Amino acid sequence: MKNIKIRLIVMNFLQFAVWGAYLTCIGQFLGKVGLGAYISWFYIAQGVVSIFMPAIMGIIADKYVQPQRLLGLSHLLAGGLMLLTAYFGFEATELAKANADNAEYVANIWPIFIPYVLSVAFYMPTIALSNTVAFGTLTRAGLDFVKAFPPIRTLGTIGFIASMWLVNSLSFGLDLTAQQTYMQLVISGALGLLLGLYAFSLPECPLSQSDVKKSLAQRLGLDAFVLFKSKTMAMFFIFSMLLGVSLQITNGFATPYIESFASVSDSWFASNPTMLVSLSQISEALCILLTSFFLLRFGIKRVMLIAMFAWVLRFGLFGVGSTESGLGILALIMSCIVYGVAFDFFNVSGAMFVQQEAPESMQGSAQGLFMLMTNGIGASVGTYIAGRIVDTYCVWEGGHLISRPEFANGWQTTWFIFAGYALVVALAFWILFRYKHDPNKIININH
Repeated sequence: MKNIKIRLIVMNFLQFAVWGAYLTCIGQFLGKVGLGAYISWFYIAQGVVSIFMPAIMGIIADKYVQPQRLLGLSHLLAGGLMLLTAYFGFEATELAKANADNAEYVANIWPIFIPYVLSVAFYMPTIALSNTVAFGTLTRAGLDFVKAFPPIRTLGTIGFIASMWLVNSLSFGLDLTAQQTYMQLVISGALGLLLGLYAFSLPECPLSQSDVKKSLAQRLGLDAFVLFKSKTMAMFFIFSMLLGVSLQITNGFATPYIESFASVSDSWFASNPTMLVSLSQISEALCILLTSFFLLRFGIKRVMLIAMFAWVLRFGLFGVGSTESGLGILALIMSCIVYGVAFDFFNVSGAMFVQQEAPESMQGSAQGLFMLMTNGIGASVGTYIAGRIVDTYCVWEGGHLISRPEFANGWQTTWFIFAGYALVVALAFWILFRYKHDPNKIININH
C-alpha cells in the first residue's frame, strides 16, 4: 500500500513540476525575444484548449485507451512538442541578439506559438487523467481515496514550487537564469518526457465496462448546461466565469512586473521574481487545509465572497508593491500570501457547491462545466483583456516591461483596474447570489 502511495506521489510531483517550469515565467522569456506583446495569447491558448481537450481525452480514457497509458502518451507528445518550442525559442533568442540594435525588429511568433499550443493541448488533459489514475489506483488497492489523495496532491503543488525555484536559480551557462530564457521550456519538456515514460510503469487502470449508452453531448459534458434552468445554478456559473477572468492575470504578468524594477534597482526580489511568486503556491498548499473549517463555520457563499475580496487584495497589493522599499516588498509578499485564499477558497467551495446542488446523474458533467466557465472561457477572456490593458499602460524596453512614458504609474494603474474589476464582481455576487447556508449539507473535505 505504501509503495502505491509513493508511486502516485512521484506521478503528482512530476505532473505539476512540468507546469511550474514555465507557467509563471514564460512572459519574461517572451519579452526578452521580442514577443512581449503576445504574452496574453500564450495563456489564452491554454484556456481555449482547456475547453475541449480534457473532455475528448476523457472519452478516449473511458472506452479506448487505459488512463495510465493515455497519460504516458499525452506527456510524451506534450514533452516532445515543448522541446520543439524550446528549439525555436533558442533560434528566436539568437535572432533577438543579432537585431539588438535594430529598433524596427519584430520577432515572428508562429515558430514558437504553434508547437507551444500543441504541447499545451496535450498537457492540459493530463491534469484530469492523473486524477483518474490516482483515484482508480487507490480504490483498487482498497484505500479510501478521499483520505489518501489530498496528501498525494499536495506533493503536486510542492513539485510546482520546486520547478519554479529551479528555473529561478539555474542559468545553465547562459547570461540569464532559466526563468528568462528558453531553458524553462527545455526543463518542462524533459520532465514531461520523464513522466511520460514513468506513467507506463503505473498499475493498470481497466477500461470502463459500463453498458450505459451515452450521447456525444453527455460524453462531452454538454448535458450539464441544463443546470442553467435553475436561477441559483445559472448565477453561480455566470459568476464563476466572471471570477475566472482573474485567474491567469498574475500568472502572465506578475513576474514581468516584479522584474521591471530591475531596471531601476538591484534588489534581490527584482532579480528573482519567480522565487517571490512561488510564495503564492506555498500559500495555496497551506490554505487548502483551512477551507473545511471556513466552509463549516461560514458557509459556501461567505467563503466565495472571502475569495473574491482576496482577489481585490491580490491585485491592489501588487499596485502598491515594489522592490524599492521595505513596505513595497511587504505588499508584494502579502499579495502572494493572499493568493492562497483567493484561489483555494473559490475553487474548493465552488466544486463543493456543484457537487451538492447538481443531480447525481450529472455531477461529473457539472464539475466539467464549472472548470469550463472558470479556467476555459473566463480565464481566456480575462487574459486577452488583461493583455490589452497592460499594452495600453506599459511597454517593453531593454528587456523589461515598464510603464509607458506618458503614464508615469502605468503598472500601478493596470493593477488597480484589475482590483476594481474584482471588487465590482464581489459586490455584485454579494447582492445577486442568493444561497442560504445549511451546515448539514456541507461535505467535510477532510473525510
